[in-house]
Amino acid sequence: MKERKLTNEQLAEMLYDAAKRCKAMDAISDLDPEVNLEDAYAIQLMNVSRALKDGEIVSGRKIGLTSKAMQELLGIDEPDYGYLYASTEVKNGGTISMNNEIRPKVEGEIAFVLKEDLRGPGVTVEDVYRATDYICASIEIVDSRIRDWKIKLVDTVADNGSSSMYVLGDTKVKTEDISLTDISMTLYKNGEVVNTGTGEAVLGNPAISVAWLANKLYEFGAVLNKGEVILSGAITAAPEAHAGDRFECAFSGLGIVNVNFI
Repeated sequence: MKERKLTNEQLAEMLYDAAKRCKAMDAISDLDPEVNLEDAYAIQLMNVSRALKDGEIVSGRKIGLTSKAMQELLGIDEPDYGYLYASTEVKNGGTISMNNEIRPKVEGEIAFVLKEDLRGPGVTVEDVYRATDYICASIEIVDSRIRDWKIKLVDTVADNGSSSMYVLGDTKVKTEDISLTDISMTLYKNGEVVNTGTGEAVLGNPAISVAWLANKLYEFGAVLNKGEVILSGAITAAPEAHAGDRFECAFSGLGIVNVNFI
């Protein structure tokens, strides 16, 4: 193995500073080409610890790279994940300032809210159904601290899964009352249809995504906790947001969730 140019601690500090200042930085994979996926998750956890010391509260997790197209693009065969914080939740219909974003994109997702812990290994789709209090419509705003979104897998993992903000819909539905794979979603930008898709686009079933996460976290000695919000993954590609834009995601059976940018 080649000698590392920068330590994980140095890279974590650079990323944390970039996030705090809302300033893009060079890709981790360019600054130190020897960074691997294990390093990237270690960097992510270092900055979660920093955030907790700064007073943040973990409210859940987000799952990314759940589409086959994105996995093939990055040459991987599994999703990735990041942490959600209570301070990053925006009320349905709320407003996000571009002063707090770098180059945000908007994703429509199905969110799971847990009534029981989910602890790997061996978590199944049936376990996810049983542990879920309800599902709801959601929007995730993703943003990369890496300049111009020129990222590889290690970049987005180290950067907390490119997480930024999230919005939850008001309609709460039990998993037994709806077919997750058949939920349809239409994404509108300023009143015009941008993308459409169904829950099946997320690994074939969004519950598979949540089960994957619970089992992945086992590798790090972590669990999905009761009360946490789990964003299961984007149903369609994510359009960019700019000041003045309004996004709306209409879900069959789950209602509407929307957010504005200024």
